[in-house]
Amino acid sequence: MDFDLPGLLAAHRGDGYELYGRYLNPQQPRMLHAIGFDKVYQRAEGAYLYDADGRQYADFLAGFGVFAAGRNHPVIRQALHEALDAQLADWTQFDCGPLPGLLAERLLAKAPGLERVFFCNSGTEAMEGAIKLCRRYANERFGPERHNIICMQNSFHGRTFGALSATGQQKFWQGFEPLLPGFVFVPFNDLPALEAAVDDTVCAVILEPVQGEGGVNLADSEYLAAVRQLCDQKGILLVFDEVQCGLGRTGRLFAYQHYGVTPDIMALAKALAGGLPMGALLATEKAAQGFVPGSHASTFGGGPVIAAAALASLCILCDPAFLAAVRQKGAYLQEKFQELKTRFPVIEEVRGLGLMWGMQLSQDGMPVVTACRERGLLVNCTQGNVIRLLPPLIVEQGELDQGMEILSQALGAIHS
Repeated sequence: MDFDLPGLLAAHRGDGYELYGRYLNPQQPRMLHAIGFDKVYQRAEGAYLYDADGRQYADFLAGFGVFAAGRNHPVIRQALHEALDAQLADWTQFDCGPLPGLLAERLLAKAPGLERVFFCNSGTEAMEGAIKLCRRYANERFGPERHNIICMQNSFHGRTFGALSATGQQKFWQGFEPLLPGFVFVPFNDLPALEAAVDDTVCAVILEPVQGEGGVNLADSEYLAAVRQLCDQKGILLVFDEVQCGLGRTGRLFAYQHYGVTPDIMALAKALAGGLPMGALLATEKAAQGFVPGSHASTFGGGPVIAAAALASLCILCDPAFLAAVRQKGAYLQEKFQELKTRFPVIEEVRGLGLMWGMQLSQDGMPVVTACRERGLLVNCTQGNVIRLLPPLIVEQGELDQGMEILSQALGAIHS
């Protein structure tokens, strides 16, 4: 049986979006169009994408943070080739090959205070596991009446029913209600509201140290420390969703390291395997005991080929010099944003950490997204008026300058 992938791709050069529209679930092309991504990209390299006509686009979204090490990174590509050459594609996590265990060891070595890991396929699956672990842990120790989970307004945790039920944005609920019971929502960074919501039915608090889809909102240091203290006092678990803000995005390997506050459970995904599907649920030894054999599993989670990519990705992202450079580039971006803010009154606020930034406007942000794309810069808009930038962590200063110049031109074109 002959299979010619290069020939197949060449025969369909440029019509990927049309095929999306004809055959995929209708919501997929509509969603891509709604967020400004209605082009076919044929090639990717580092901090750039190239469309079917060969035009270059500075990628300041990086697959919503997936491509932290940039597109088509040679180290990750080499790891995949070597894993395939070693016939590791014929293994699953149930066959107990060495790579998933080695990945777990290295990941936990970089996550002080967390001692066990469960691998899965995505961020939403990691959050499903976190919800199940919280419920089962509390059920075993306190009984089924302690099952409520406090979540934050404006949060986003995924699109499966458990993760969706924990998401504090009603726009994502529409058409799927009733959602799962047992989730209570309080304002982010509001300690009195959280304290008032804690009672004997609560088993956990879930939050993102930096809310990405919510508009790049950062947790206050004092707030996060107080939440940790409250959870300890009440005997409830603290869960951090670092699916987007983790793995170097903020200039530390994990966002919680900026705050000196360690969660009981943490969800990771996106950048973990350098563009391949992998999520991870990390937990303390105590919290991890909530799962017993058979209570949770994933057929493909932590497969050896994906684990090889994740090991390579982790090698890049864990480098102290690499993370220091992310912090430096973040400080440089902050200066550039402040310059823009003085020139364009439409910018209300700029928020961010490392290479995760949100620019809040006083009006709809989609015209800016479109104007940027027309000029060769890919960003997106969240919350209707927040321009979100998630450049790959390998981005160079000259590329940052290029992106910010295009953003300035786009703002000027919209508000001239």
